[in-house]
Amino acid sequence: MSAPAGGVTGLRRFLAARPAEPVVERCDLCAAEIPEEHSHLVRPGERSLRCACRPCALLFSEERAGADGSFVAGYRTVPDRHRRDPDFTLTDAAWDTLQIPVSTAFFLVDSTRDGVLACYPSPAGATESELDLEHFDEGVGLSRLAAMLQPDVEALLVRRSRDGNAECFLVPIDACYRLVGLVRTTWKGFDGGAAAWAAIDGFFDDVRGRARDLGPRDPEPIS
Repeated sequence: MSAPAGGVTGLRRFLAARPAEPVVERCDLCAAEIPEEHSHLVRPGERSLRCACRPCALLFSEERAGADGSFVAGYRTVPDRHRRDPDFTLTDAAWDTLQIPVSTAFFLVDSTRDGVLACYPSPAGATESELDLEHFDEGVGLSRLAAMLQPDVEALLVRRSRDGNAECFLVPIDACYRLVGLVRTTWKGFDGGAAAWAAIDGFFDDVRGRARDLGPRDPEPIS
């Protein structure tokens, strides 16, 4: 028996894909609704972000630190500054000593280990390795940005081009995690594919647009 035409039409209404309900972002601490662009918190020693509304972000900001430099409940608010060192150079030898097999990596100071971690994005997520401080200080650490770096919440993001030139940015740590997510979700096959590289290039275009170049009076490298 054939179904009435009207019945088929009605069935198609239920089979058709319905638009997804908009996702409501909420603060991980107080559950308040927050906009798509919002602050993040980190706990030193952990590699995860917690979304925060503005009041919670202010509560855990550096300005609210205790007299001993500690932070309420161990959280720290990720700042939103982006800086670029226009004078940054990095030799092939200095990069090779870091033993990073890709052209992009970020470096952060882990206050719980009192050391520098090198991380680089991969299709499986972020790969980490603890650096020899001497190797760091002889290469990436020579940038004036290294003297400005806040432990746990900021990173030095370095990208090397095929001709050996390199760019160095000081960025919030959540920007680095966003890059890791882009690589993990867009990478295809051995070389990544056009979509992945377009996403990565777009990410760095955004970082350049946000970053302010260091001026002559900004901090000198730590000797």
